Amino acid sequence: MQEPFIKPLSILATLHENGYEAYFVGGAVRDLLLNRPIGDIDIATSALPEEVMSLFPRTVDVGIEHGTVIVLIENIPYEVTTFRIEEEYEDYRRPSSVSFIKSLTEDLKRRDFTMNAIAMDGLGRMIDPFNGKEAIKNGVIETVGNPNERFYEDALRMMRGIRFVSQLNFSLSALTEEAIKTNGYLLRKISVERLTKEFEKIILAHNTSEGLSLLVKTNIFKYLPNLSVYRDALNEMHLFRWNLLKDKSEAWSLFLVLLNISDIKGFLKDWKLPNKLIVSIDKNVKGLRKVQENGWSVEILYELGFDHSRQVETIRSILSSEDVENNINKIKQQYLLLPIKTRNDLVISGNDLLLWSDREPGPWVSKSLSEIENYVLRNELQNDEAKIKEWFFRCNRK
Repeated sequence: MQEPFIKPLSILATLHENGYEAYFVGGAVRDLLLNRPIGDIDIATSALPEEVMSLFPRTVDVGIEHGTVIVLIENIPYEVTTFRIEEEYEDYRRPSSVSFIKSLTEDLKRRDFTMNAIAMDGLGRMIDPFNGKEAIKNGVIETVGNPNERFYEDALRMMRGIRFVSQLNFSLSALTEEAIKTNGYLLRKISVERLTKEFEKIILAHNTSEGLSLLVKTNIFKYLPNLSVYRDALNEMHLFRWNLLKDKSEAWSLFLVLLNISDIKGFLKDWKLPNKLIVSIDKNVKGLRKVQENGWSVEILYELGFDHSRQVETIRSILSSEDVENNINKIKQQYLLLPIKTRNDLVISGNDLLLWSDREPGPWVSKSLSEIENYVLRNELQNDEAKIKEWFFRCNRK
């Protein structure tokens, strides 16, 4: 057994010693088989939530009515969930109720895709009743059982399927893809926040191009905020190197530029993005449009700052099919040569201007500071107190 399964092995051991079944399940097992980094480790057990809590000294009740308890081992949280079946889905997302059972196979049957319906015991042996290992070997994403039923139970699974295509470079099985085309309308029942979370994973994945193409091919794009009229633009997005983008701000910025969105903030608010992220994306897109129109200048570098300048140049280089890393290095060198990086780098402040002048405080102070800032930025005035004071008096600002 390899890390990071070693620590939670003690959970399986304790449950076994007390007469219960227990297995590692879900994404961690899938990622182990794929040789991918392993994130959260989940455990499924025949023990009831109350029984789990009685066996471990440190637990947290995070959803006992749904069978889930967090067990803390060396301050690392592990979700331990009782085998269960789920009753009628009333909102296309969550079951109206769950029933606890004693069968691992029945528990795995409720999961979304066969690659996520594999369990592993404490000796590393796989329990794979739905041929998930074969699906992984073939690079195919297929639902457990009837795809129409799985998507009716939880409509977000359609977005998850396309997201997995983007992340794993897999393909959808024919039946799964057809069911997504048939049931896409159910996404109207899913909250925008949940749709956005999956969409962001698509545009930040290794194979974003295929994911975006599938959104169009399956008509899912029609049920995402503000995208219904952008079929043609979405169809062209596979031409660009999305894998070079590093964060949400860059990915959203490229997406909006390719859609040629004018009301950036309005568009993004409908996706329920955090205001801080919206401001960042807005700055990137507007900065890029300035660069595309006029080229890079000290004024644009200064206005954007290095982080946004780097993001803007990344997007510009992707759009132009140029060497991203080389171009960013050039921008970095230009930025480092700026005499000041922010107004705070000026050796003087508004208080100095007031001391030098016999005028009352007013808008003239900010205006004069802006002029000094611009002159210094363009290397037309040295960032030196004596030189700035000399300029101030020479220009009759006293």
